[in-house]
Amino acid sequence: QVQLVESGGGLVQAGGSLRLSCAASGRPVGELTMGWFRQAPGKEREFVSTITWTWAGESTYYEDSVKDRFTISRDNAKNTLYLQMNSLKPDDTAVYYCAAATSLLRHSTRSGQYDYWGQGTQVTVSS
Repeated sequence: QVQLVESGGGLVQAGGSLRLSCAASGRPVGELTMGWFRQAPGKEREFVSTITWTWAGESTYYEDSVKDRFTISRDNAKNTLYLQMNSLKPDDTAVYYCAAATSLLRHSTRSGQYDYWGQGTQVTVSS
C-alpha cells in the first residue's frame, strides 16, 4: 500500500513559479513509477509528467504543453516527488494529482496505469 500526500499548490500570477511536493509512504519512490496529472474544471484528468527507472537509468517524460517549463524530480532520501513549475500560464490552472505505479514503465501517460493517487492540490494561475 502506498500513501501519497501533495502540497505546494496555491495562487500565482502568470509567469510565476510553484513547486509541488508529493510525500510518499509505504514504498520507496525510487522503486515506483511516479507521475503528475491535473484536472481543470469541466475537463478530464490529463497527464502532465512521469518519472521512472529503466535499464538505461532514470527516465522522465512530459506532456507537450509543459515541456521546457515543468521539471519532475524525486528525492529518494525524503521519499518525495516534486514538480517544479515555471512560466506558469492561466491554462495551467487545475487540481494537480500525484500518482504511483508499482510497474516500472516508461512514458506512463494513462491514468489507468497508476495504482495509487493523492488527494490533489489546487493550482490557480491568474492573468
